[in-house]
Amino acid sequence: MLTLILLVLAVTGLLVVMRREAGALPALGVLAVLGLVGLLLGSPVLGVLLLIGAGGVAVAGLPALRIRWLTPRLFATFKEVAPKVSDTERTALEAGTVAWDGELFSGRPDWQRLLDYRDEGLSAEERTFLEHQCSVAAGMCNAWEIARERADLPQELWDYLKREGFFGMIIPKAYGGLEFSAKAQSLVLQKLSISETLMVTVGVPNSLGPGELLLKYGTQAQKDHYLPRLADGREIPCFGLTGPRAGSDATAIPDTGVVCKQVVDGKEVLGLRLNFEKRWITLAPIATVVGLAFRMFDPDHLLGDEEDLGITCALLPRDTEGMEIGRRHHPIGSPFMNGPLKGRDVFVPLDTIIGGPEMAGQGWRMLVECLSVGRCITLPSGAAGTARYGLGWSGGFARIRRQFSVPVAEMEGVQEPLARMAALCYIARAAVYQTANTIDHGVKPAVPSAILKSQLTEFQRQALGDAMDIHGGKAVTLGPRNYLGIGYSANPVAITVEGANIMTRNLMIFGQGAIRCHPYVLEELAAKDADDLPAFDHAVFGHTGLILGNAARALTQGLGLGKPAVPFDTIAAPYAQDAARLSAGFGLCADAAMASLGASMKQREMLSARLGDVLSNLYLASMVLKQWHDGDRVEGEATLLHYSCRFLLHRAEQALDELFDNLPNQALGRLLRVIVMPTGRRWKRPHDDLAREIAQAVSRDTALRRTLLEATWQDSDGARDNPLAHYNALLAEYDRAEVLYRTVNKAYARGELPMQALHPEQRVEAALEAGIIGTDDADFMRRYEAEVLELLSVDDFDYDAFASDQANILRHNAA
Repeated sequence: MLTLILLVLAVTGLLVVMRREAGALPALGVLAVLGLVGLLLGSPVLGVLLLIGAGGVAVAGLPALRIRWLTPRLFATFKEVAPKVSDTERTALEAGTVAWDGELFSGRPDWQRLLDYRDEGLSAEERTFLEHQCSVAAGMCNAWEIARERADLPQELWDYLKREGFFGMIIPKAYGGLEFSAKAQSLVLQKLSISETLMVTVGVPNSLGPGELLLKYGTQAQKDHYLPRLADGREIPCFGLTGPRAGSDATAIPDTGVVCKQVVDGKEVLGLRLNFEKRWITLAPIATVVGLAFRMFDPDHLLGDEEDLGITCALLPRDTEGMEIGRRHHPIGSPFMNGPLKGRDVFVPLDTIIGGPEMAGQGWRMLVECLSVGRCITLPSGAAGTARYGLGWSGGFARIRRQFSVPVAEMEGVQEPLARMAALCYIARAAVYQTANTIDHGVKPAVPSAILKSQLTEFQRQALGDAMDIHGGKAVTLGPRNYLGIGYSANPVAITVEGANIMTRNLMIFGQGAIRCHPYVLEELAAKDADDLPAFDHAVFGHTGLILGNAARALTQGLGLGKPAVPFDTIAAPYAQDAARLSAGFGLCADAAMASLGASMKQREMLSARLGDVLSNLYLASMVLKQWHDGDRVEGEATLLHYSCRFLLHRAEQALDELFDNLPNQALGRLLRVIVMPTGRRWKRPHDDLAREIAQAVSRDTALRRTLLEATWQDSDGARDNPLAHYNALLAEYDRAEVLYRTVNKAYARGELPMQALHPEQRVEAALEAGIIGTDDADFMRRYEAEVLELLSVDDFDYDAFASDQANILRHNAA
């Protein structure tokens, strides 16, 4: 009995020490004390074993002892197996900052650190701009007109965007810009996502491009000249990075800039001879100033001893001799301005380099640092906004569309996608806003930018697909009345650009995060490069303590023991506690995968993707929890919180489950499963009851629907027809209409109305004549049904309207 008690005490004591990552000395104390107790009280075998364990901990764990024999051996092995980090990879790894993503990698997230990013909200100026200027701009758009009749925004909209400073949101007021916060930029783009073309047109100049590069790296002369002109729209920028042979691997650009001298206006000028061919450059056809990335060479050593200076960024006016610009690509579903750039033997002076000659070769660092912020805002905001519009339209349509004498919103087959759309909107809304809030606090989120870009554009794909299913024939018939189909067809653009989702998910999220966000890996690699044994000793044994700590935390919390204290209410706390448990499991699995696979981890993209999925879902769940904590909650929001958190934690556990099944070392996979999920998976898909409740709320005029549709264009001021405003108006009157529907339909079923009264309008007139409803109700239903019919209607066209070459039209029934 004594042996069992001592064994339990030893295991418990070690687990406590490991959970706290208290180090070797407390573990040594636990083993030594219990070993002596065993010897003194009649359990000599266990006592000796515990003392032997204490000795092992001492020689392997105490710094003064281990550095004499163990650390040098580990260091030598590490140098052989550690993956090589290229200069390009190092630049990417060092871009941005680590914040909450690092907490999730640690396995012991400090939730208070997340909550300390206080949300100060929008300024009065930002709020006014969002409510007024954005509404005016949205009201100038019609998807069909832009996509099929103009292939462009209307001239009056271009003029308005320039006049009101839409292209200068990131530019300081000192240069004539708006100097908006990241949160304001995000909300503006969400509202403008009523039109993919409008959102992209405004988003790109405020994201990766000359404006941001000039702000961070430009010379004072470059800033003074270009920033005021970019802010008021006199200059329209584009940035040429990708090309026919350089897409996701942007560092492989074959475009060159060779340092040379050339006589210009009778004077010899030191400059660059550029040769380049770019593709897929947004705003290129109308750009007045072109940012350009190229590989810079100095073969004649005109600048120094180095010949290959690396990727460099320059700024070229549109009229630069030898540069070809103006043709267009045809992006799927959306005619935003996009086209190629070409240049052969284009000579420019060295002062066209952004930041001047001293920034030669710094282009890749400049680009990845800008990406760490810009990629968090533009496409994720567009995806969040598009999903909101899709939900608003779909909830309204599902309520007014009646089949089998009931709204289709009452059918569970429609309720399921409606609830899923609502959850995706809720998660996306939290993720983009809360991440933008961290940017306003000075964070440059490199890994979260990859998470948001890939996850939220995939949410957009799912939400638009659900919206198409709910709308049915209304959405598959194109025309001015179709507010959904063109945006649906444009969705692949968001999936593909700014880092294709396949690459981002499989390589970037975990690949970058495993080194950049891990508490010790970057330190270990730096110690290797510097051949610094003491630094390596500190890092590797800190890392060892982290692994043991995560194993202990994952196991004990998986058994329901020692749940962490979290600063949330009773509704959100269980989700935060389980996210912490999964964070510990994720940290353990990340270390196990890297240790077992070594340098080959780079090629194990499917395993990397699953680890990235765990991190992504934990990050998104964290943003939802912070939104819940900070927000003014409305009726029904708790249900949506439950659905969203269960959805995300279910996906995180699914990714871990698949990781265990696919690790090459199956024994390791089984061991990790026992530690991380000792009682099996906890989270199932959200229950149908939650889906039914959410679907009812978002298809009616409720506080929850209004909250989810914040930062969308809902005005009905006559500028343009606004379907969302029409749906909102109909939902506001739905309760009255539903009572009358039931009254009239019951009368028809009882035979009190003529059998041939098949249309709702006919039944209303018959019910009025029969005295079943009064004049006021009949007038109400006439108007209500007329608006419903307009929203259910689709367009038709002349027979030959779609042929671009009229000569090829077949007149099948011509006389």
